[in-house]
Amino acid sequence: MLRLIRLRLTEFRSWASLDARFDAPVVVIAGENGAGKTNLLEAISLLGPGRGLRGARMSELGRRVDAVAQPWAAAGRFATPQGNFDIGTGADPGGSSDRRQFRLDGQPVRVQADLADHVAAVWLTPQMDRLFQESTSGRRRFLDRLVWALEPTHAREVAAHDEAMAQRNRLLAGGRADPGWLAGLEDAMARHAVAATAARRALVSRLNAVMASGAATGAFPAARMVLVCPIAEALAEQPALAVEDALRAALAADRRRDAAAGGAARGAHRADMALIHLPKDQPAELCSTGEQKALLISTVLAHAALIAEARGFAPMLLLDEVAAHLDATRREALFAALAALPAQAFLTGTDPEVFRPLQGIADRFRAQPGILVPEGECGSP
Repeated sequence: MLRLIRLRLTEFRSWASLDARFDAPVVVIAGENGAGKTNLLEAISLLGPGRGLRGARMSELGRRVDAVAQPWAAAGRFATPQGNFDIGTGADPGGSSDRRQFRLDGQPVRVQADLADHVAAVWLTPQMDRLFQESTSGRRRFLDRLVWALEPTHAREVAAHDEAMAQRNRLLAGGRADPGWLAGLEDAMARHAVAATAARRALVSRLNAVMASGAATGAFPAARMVLVCPIAEALAEQPALAVEDALRAALAADRRRDAAAGGAARGAHRADMALIHLPKDQPAELCSTGEQKALLISTVLAHAALIAEARGFAPMLLLDEVAAHLDATRREALFAALAALPAQAFLTGTDPEVFRPLQGIADRFRAQPGILVPEGECGSP
């Protein structure tokens, strides 16, 4: 099991300083709203590749003193069967770069993807409770995080597609774009869109196989993920090169329409994700809030099992206010699933009594503004 055994923070969000140690496979952090619980989970999520569970910009991460963001740092010590290692991240202490810095066992890390061989995290936050009522972009980001955890190059494909699309949009808006320049950007869009979509299709297929088995999801409802995407539909019928050619030609034919609309009607940015509640054969958007939460938990548990199978270690689970909208039966099912999964889980909530079934299993802490107080060892009172 990959375990975070020590977390140190300096000037991160609401935490001026923190040095916390964890021993158990489940860590519970209870406290009132505004006590910094989510900030702790965000700090842990930033020890791996990516922008963390909030997707925040660097300027948002430093603790503010007199309205000025301070240089911040987060460091974690991880234990594995092969030995311990340290990961640190934060603002450039010299102030010469506005990019986040990483260190692995004290040595600089040039590419974030290099961290994927050492640490991984998946999470659920209260914002995801509205995933099925809001825009497609939120669901697409959720899907892409799942893909990136297994395919670190996926983020580069999506970013390259979006950059080529943004340049094309600017040229079309100008009204006097060179056709050769547009063709080059449309070629890049087509190549990166097909690569990103192929990775999304592969993830959905593998994830559905794990969810269908039910081995990782326990008593949570069986779910099926659906990738809603014309490019994915084309890849199911044609070779990738043929799909690239067709998309390239369609983008060229759409120039006038896209110029008038202010954006591309085709591309990887048009993909959506849906979840189906299999026992009810019902889309998630038609399910109750509690059922939607249960479907997301089922998906995250299956994803954790998939990462464990692919990498040899399970990711850390960061579950913010996870008990909200779950009845007592589903809470017990969640705690049982976490106890069985070979992964370390961090849970937050406002009511410590909700986590009483984890007594004897979990490390319990009380979060207060700027302070993390242990409530006993391994869940004892």
